[in-house]
Amino acid sequence: MERIQSINIERINWCCADQGITLDELASETGVAKASLDRLMEGENSLTFNQLHKIASHFGRGVLFFLEAGPVNEAQAHSPQFRTLANQKPELSFKLKALIERVEKQRDVYLSLREDLDNVDRPIFTPPELPAQNPQEAARITRLWLGLSETNNFETYREAVEAKGILVFRSNGYTGKWQIAKENPILGFALYDATCPVIVIKKLAWDTQQSFTLMHELGHLLMHRESSIDDERDMYSYQGREREAKAFAGSLLVPNHYLAGIRDDERPDEVSLYDSWLERQKRAWGISPEVILRRLLDSGRLPQDRYTAYREWRTQTVMPQREGGSRAFRNREPRHVFGDVFVRTVFDSLYARNITLNKASNYLDSLKIKDLRKLEQYYAGL
Repeated sequence: MERIQSINIERINWCCADQGITLDELASETGVAKASLDRLMEGENSLTFNQLHKIASHFGRGVLFFLEAGPVNEAQAHSPQFRTLANQKPELSFKLKALIERVEKQRDVYLSLREDLDNVDRPIFTPPELPAQNPQEAARITRLWLGLSETNNFETYREAVEAKGILVFRSNGYTGKWQIAKENPILGFALYDATCPVIVIKKLAWDTQQSFTLMHELGHLLMHRESSIDDERDMYSYQGREREAKAFAGSLLVPNHYLAGIRDDERPDEVSLYDSWLERQKRAWGISPEVILRRLLDSGRLPQDRYTAYREWRTQTVMPQREGGSRAFRNREPRHVFGDVFVRTVFDSLYARNITLNKASNYLDSLKIKDLRKLEQYYAGL
């Protein structure tokens, strides 16, 4: 079998260093024999096109990337948004870095498809002017901008944000290239772009836990006009822009007139009963009780020691595990991961014959054709 000549081994070494893996690990994860990689490093033409393609796919690069002469220009290899997140969290795992780049490529796919759909309107990102130093007022303006109703859940929040030209992805609950691992502390990140920002939310056990992350990242996009990546520590930070994003998210999800409907004289003495006390509001507003308690704390209506005691109780409480499912609805997973706007754009492009069926499948998480047809029927209401 013919071997590829002039492979730039410096670029393979750079990619390994960038992802923090060794040649042994690269061989194991790609199925390319370690002996072939060793011979390549010694200057032999030891790889076939298929082997190089496996390596390129693993690193999220094209084959030509490894055939170009010269060292890697990191400014070109990684986007400014990517470098912003990597600088904020230098300890990011290579899998999460790969996910960030994958999200960027998926956004590029969306923009390319949108550009070719001349007769189909897509939401355009036109952010409101917000007072960054006044998160509460910024939240009030944003709530009107989003057109939120009095009753919401994660899906309605997501739809409202997507309707304003912001893609909202949610990581997959199953192991795969679109997953943020359970043990990873990252809860979400946002990639700022003046044309089409993207927010990525980690899938958690309960949808209510995701609403705050969504609005926290939205706060970074709208108030700070910058990319951001946040773990749980950031969500509770009282410093700088994290404090502003936290206050923005809390005020947007629980505006002052919501708080007026909560009676302090009905608050239980035991913090273990707080969830039951706020059950009605949690369901109506689509958020966790902790978000409401945080707003009561910030408004001076909940003592700090009560909030701290609740946090300690919640941390020590073992929550029931939810079943992982059988993937019987594999056909709907692209909708859960990429959102309605992205999926509809792929289908519109398919119907307009701008892309092939195989391309549509590839853009929708490599969905099998039979599952693609099921998803199509789901959108058609069949």
